[in-house]
Amino acid sequence: MSRLENKPVEIPDGVEVLFINNILEVNGPMGTLRQLINNNVKLTIDSVKHIIIVKKDKNVCKQHKRNSGLQGLFRGLIINMLKGVTIGFKKDLELKGLGYKVSLESNKIILFVGFSHPVTIVIPKELKVKATIMQDKTTLISILGIDKCEVGTFAATLRQVKPPDPYKGFGIKYFDEQIIRKAGKVATSSK
Repeated sequence: MSRLENKPVEIPDGVEVLFINNILEVNGPMGTLRQLINNNVKLTIDSVKHIIIVKKDKNVCKQHKRNSGLQGLFRGLIINMLKGVTIGFKKDLELKGLGYKVSLESNKIILFVGFSHPVTIVIPKELKVKATIMQDKTTLISILGIDKCEVGTFAATLRQVKPPDPYKGFGIKYFDEQIIRKAGKVATSSK
């Protein structure tokens, strides 16, 4: 991390970056994101379209370790912001089960996942959700947005409604997630 944290972050074409009063604002083709930057980290934008992140208080030992961690943290957050406003982020969830289905309304997602009642979750305004039925009769839920944290949090909220079952694999799982399956119980005869 010590080598990466000192490396400047390149600003892509078509992205405008403003840093005023410890608030970094990134404007791009997909939208706008804002991030509050800690006082222990100094941020500068040079004329060559680079963001340079420098830690303060290099002499104090305990503070130096904390600031080093903050420098790496904010570098990662800024990279995610720049990627979010240019390409965006996407998470795919797979809904698998007998009679499991999804219904999308204007700002709600309604899940029918084997409970006696449908589960309704409000979709945040910044996110777009699509549901498609695959060839193997499973439903694919795609979550799209510019904020990586918000996309991941909403995907985790949906997965938490009905986590995948280890025996048959029914439930909501990430598309690329591998479920460790358990063997079912087998009746044995006693002699």
